[in-house]
Amino acid sequence: MGKDHNHHSERTVASPQGMHFSAGETATLPAVSVVMPVRDEEKHLADSVTRVLAQDYPGGFELIVAVGPSRDRTEQIARELARADGRITVVANPSGRISSAMNAAIKAARYGVITRIDGHALLPAGYLLTAVRTLLATGAADVGGVMAAVGVSHFEQAVAWAMTSPAGVGAAANHTGGDAGPADTVYLGVYRREAIELVGGYDETMIVAEDWELNYRIRAAGGLVWFTPELRVTYRPRSSLVALARQHFRYGRWRRVVARRYPETVNRRYLAPPAATALNLAGAALGIAGLVSWLASAPSDLHWLTLGFVIPVVYLAGITAVAAVSARDLPLPVRARVPLVLATMHTCWGAGFLTSPRRFARRNG
Repeated sequence: MGKDHNHHSERTVASPQGMHFSAGETATLPAVSVVMPVRDEEKHLADSVTRVLAQDYPGGFELIVAVGPSRDRTEQIARELARADGRITVVANPSGRISSAMNAAIKAARYGVITRIDGHALLPAGYLLTAVRTLLATGAADVGGVMAAVGVSHFEQAVAWAMTSPAGVGAAANHTGGDAGPADTVYLGVYRREAIELVGGYDETMIVAEDWELNYRIRAAGGLVWFTPELRVTYRPRSSLVALARQHFRYGRWRRVVARRYPETVNRRYLAPPAATALNLAGAALGIAGLVSWLASAPSDLHWLTLGFVIPVVYLAGITAVAAVSARDLPLPVRARVPLVLATMHTCWGAGFLTSPRRFARRNG
């Protein structure tokens, strides 16, 4: 992002002092620029935009939709929505990357509070009001809450359960909830614009995990990232096994990029999926080798290799037990899909992490 700020003459600075904000009274709230990166979002875009426009926020807001190259009617829908409501502006995002979409949308935005919303997420009533008041009250650079995944089909409901359970994503507050307080990252995010500009904007070499990477740099520069469970945004999970597998493979690949750039951030939660994937693959390979030795009448001292199958069998038994116990309140057709969903999320995330090329971690310039 450039450093020329002259085109932001209408910007409203968000600060507790400037807004004369104090708990228990109505503040003069700053205007907000809501930015939405979209690509192939024909199914959910109109609903997502409708939820944004329905916000009852006294400070006023605009919506910038950054549209990437899509295989469906996403751009047409976005432009139809913009023609119908003057608060909407559409900008192009030729690369299709979320990070470049965010930078393009922020460049076009007029105000000093930047709120990210995705084209498949649904803002709850009062989201902007709660978020901005929290931003002002805490002095944070970024505030956000929970990705409240909600599915429609049985498969989507199983994915939603896994995405909001420690069994699926670990103890991440932005997925599973928790107490308000400082955090490494939050879902979506409501930012002070100056905090984004101070660290140079979004890193456009990041294909995935761009919010996490930005929040890391904001924290490194002394900014506070604040989690509040009051902000719960409905998220529509992937609707097919292939889409879920592709999503988590990408997550794993780019989490490895983060780990290489910032090794001090690596923890057991991030290492668990690749460790499980490696062990399961090794166990399966040993088991197959042992089975082949049996079939080929090889020396008996190789037959013990079939015990390698114990590793993936124990893993599968474990996630099945999780589904039976932790997901027992789900309808049976949903609960029956949970083990497959967990195995897909863990294995694809782990495989992506293990196979992530080193060149992905290189920055341009």
